[in-house]
Amino acid sequence: MMTERLAGEFRDGAHWLPLRVYYEDTDAGGIVYHSNYLKYCERGRTDCLRLLGIHHSRLDGLAFVVRRMTCDFLMPARLDDLLEVETRMIEVGGARVVLAQRVLKGREALFAADVTVALVDGAGRPRRLPKEMANLLKLPL
Repeated sequence: MMTERLAGEFRDGAHWLPLRVYYEDTDAGGIVYHSNYLKYCERGRTDCLRLLGIHHSRLDGLAFVVRRMTCDFLMPARLDDLLEVETRMIEVGGARVVLAQRVLKGREALFAADVTVALVDGAGRPRRLPKEMANLLKLPL
């Protein structure tokens, strides 16, 4: 299905999302503006969940929020570069999921982030991952 292809693929124990750097992603020098790496990683996490059958729009009053993120900006990406966002599940438990993400151009890492997300209710209180969701997140990719 076309929409599944847009969500990337699982390979080598990770989720991979291809993307292209557009003009809107860059600064005046044609280099990707730093905050766009965070957007790329958000897309990677969202599409990873989507391919697992976990859709943000169907969480019924729950939401994933970023609790913690540490970032390393390693090399610049430029206009028209073809990139991939790699998302790896590191730990799943309780109300949180720990992931490692990288943005790569070919085999070269341009950006790396360690991310902890938490599942919260509408009032922002942590909620334990439903058992079915936790099991999906623990599957080998």
